[in-house]
Amino acid sequence: MGLPGALRRVGGSAAMLLSAALIAAGCTDAAAPPPQQPPTGGESGPASYPAEGVPEVVPQPQKAERLGDDVAVRGKVELVVDPFVDQQTRDLAQRVLREAGAAEVVVREPGPAAEDATLLVRIGDRMAPGIVKGLQANGWGAPGSLPEEGYVFAARGGQDTVVLGADDATGAYYGVQTLRQLASPGRIAGVGVVDQPNMPLRGSIEGFYGSPWTHAERMDQLAFYGDVKLNTYIYAPKDDPYHRERWREPYPADKLDEVKQLIGQAGAHHVKFTFALSPGTSICYNDPADFQALQAKLQAVYDSGVRDFSVPFDDISYTRWNCAEDQERYGAPGEAAAGRAQAELLSRVQREFIDTHPGAQPLQTVPTEYSDYDDSAYKTALRDGLDPRVVVMWTGDGVIPEQITVSDAEKAAQVWGRKVFLWDNYPVNDFNKSVGRLLLGPYGEREPGLSEQLVGDVVNPMNQAAASKVVEVGAADFTWNDDEFDAQRSHRAAARYLATDPSAALRPASAADPETTRALLVFFDLNSMSPLANGSPWQPPAPELERRLGEFRSEWNGGDRAKALAGLRDYAQQIAQAPERIRSSAPKDFAADSEPWLQATDLWGDALGTAVDGLQARQDGNQAVADERFAAAAELGRRAEQVQTVPGETRPQGAVRLADGVLDVFVREAPQLP
Repeated sequence: MGLPGALRRVGGSAAMLLSAALIAAGCTDAAAPPPQQPPTGGESGPASYPAEGVPEVVPQPQKAERLGDDVAVRGKVELVVDPFVDQQTRDLAQRVLREAGAAEVVVREPGPAAEDATLLVRIGDRMAPGIVKGLQANGWGAPGSLPEEGYVFAARGGQDTVVLGADDATGAYYGVQTLRQLASPGRIAGVGVVDQPNMPLRGSIEGFYGSPWTHAERMDQLAFYGDVKLNTYIYAPKDDPYHRERWREPYPADKLDEVKQLIGQAGAHHVKFTFALSPGTSICYNDPADFQALQAKLQAVYDSGVRDFSVPFDDISYTRWNCAEDQERYGAPGEAAAGRAQAELLSRVQREFIDTHPGAQPLQTVPTEYSDYDDSAYKTALRDGLDPRVVVMWTGDGVIPEQITVSDAEKAAQVWGRKVFLWDNYPVNDFNKSVGRLLLGPYGEREPGLSEQLVGDVVNPMNQAAASKVVEVGAADFTWNDDEFDAQRSHRAAARYLATDPSAALRPASAADPETTRALLVFFDLNSMSPLANGSPWQPPAPELERRLGEFRSEWNGGDRAKALAGLRDYAQQIAQAPERIRSSAPKDFAADSEPWLQATDLWGDALGTAVDGLQARQDGNQAVADERFAAAAELGRRAEQVQTVPGETRPQGAVRLADGVLDVFVREAPQLP
């Protein structure tokens, strides 16, 4: 279950240094599946396999313990579900049981059991007599209470019932998402779980500039969020004209149809689809027609099923008004005047739209000043005038902060007069200093305990949707259980997720292909540099490669040059081989998103290996071959530096950068090594 307790809170840069030892020790590869010995027990009665430890589950459960041997899955299995368990959850549970080894899965609601079933899987109200009895029989008591989305699970070899209890449909769905990680071919782990999220809102905000995600990418993301227990998606792409510049205009019929499909997909995977409309560039706060247009746009998506709404005012100017009426009402444009105008509009939307629409959740907003916690005339006006139910988003102490701490969140709550909703600008790569970068580092430098100070946390992802899953897995783990969060454990889990057959219902850690997992971790490392707005790193470039180069230099300078060259040659081969492994075995959309960086990795891996060949030739006394190899390595490096991102797919467009300051420096300096 991850790292030893003393290391669990290691995160960010320190944790990335720790990853070196983990990779070197082989801890980053998925565990091999246990050998399938015949289960004990009769052919028609309870059967079990020997215990195999507590499997890794992502997000990390609040409590998971071994109860006994694993439960055998074979023959006829009854899946008994309460009426509140939705069809998506029933279908997923049925797929999991079939892939685990059930020859037949009979789905029914509570009633008399079939005499010929070898196993009963019970999903329903955690306080129902059958659930309570099953928990007790498996050696796991029912919790006194569970918050929304919580669940309890128990399985133990030798018993004839696996039990999953919840208070709501989402809790049951999340329990089955855990079941699919606890099940493997032939068995269900004999463990008990009591689990619930620390943060009520967890997910992503499509809030970047540049090419918005495609409809297919959004549909895939929503399904993925269900897999990792993220429950929030905020639709706010800056370059969707109907979101911002043309906010008054109704969505065309085809676009509205896509929105309806997204709403349905979100609901099927227990994700809140939050519709954001950003009128700040042109709205006249005191024009009744503009307020009516705003209401009409929100009404159209409400009628399509949306119940979560946001009216953001980020990235606009408050040094001018858009109409004379606002000047007359609020006076000269400025911070305080903008705060009053926005507070009045947002409070009116809360009262006249949200409060009058059944099921609508409290309105969300992004203030114009969103990236610090220093008080100002704008913040004072908004704080004093804003309906207390409106949820305020905040990006941390900086648009892209070096870290996000509990203290930062406490200060933000004070200045906004309420707990804030974190808009986390990672792994977004739409700003000038991120040009050429794919941000695949860990979800680091977020402090445990933030769940006590935030109403939620959504990450702003990259233009590259599939590649954003690397960080989104980490965010899912953090927001579910920040108390036990380990950035490196989550990073490895992201690699395993991408190295597992995406069509499989079962997703135990052992299902990940070890070679693909290793290739992905090598690729993640090369793309781990995370820049601040000024370009300086808040996560360093290629920490694992940097560690290995440090080992090389130590061994080289210490006189064991054969060992130095052998170790570095091995890692150069891993770099060079990673792109083809990723193209052939990782999800196709991840490989497509990453293709420019895979091309550069191809070249840089060859450059590093060729530089090692040059050093070997020089050691062998063949300076002519050494010079030729060093020249070839330099040429490969130049070619790597000329690889470009895809026009129209990445903002800003430019030359691909990876492991810069580490890999390129070594290739240049290798000929000068003593």
